[in-house]
Amino acid sequence: MSAGSGLQSVDFEIFGHVQGLFYTEKEGLRLGLVGWVKNTASGTVVGQVQGPAAMVEEMKFWLSKEGSPSSRITRAQFTNQKPIDKLEFSGFKTRF
Repeated sequence: MSAGSGLQSVDFEIFGHVQGLFYTEKEGLRLGLVGWVKNTASGTVVGQVQGPAAMVEEMKFWLSKEGSPSSRITRAQFTNQKPIDKLEFSGFKTRF
């Protein structure tokens, strides 16, 4: 994808009873996004999502309101949202 195609990148951190990184990976792939997700030692989930702006916004909604079936999300924080010229990842991966 080239510049002008409306690509966005955003970092996220999700707070609450969050688990099931597989579901985040699956949702990212379903929306045609790339990026990564991982659990933190403090019990949150962090990651980065990149792709078409509209799909990034859908993923932000899913991360903040839905999440995995067993999640109870109390807060979602999104930072460093910016336009990008090209995708920096291929696929959507869980990091350990």
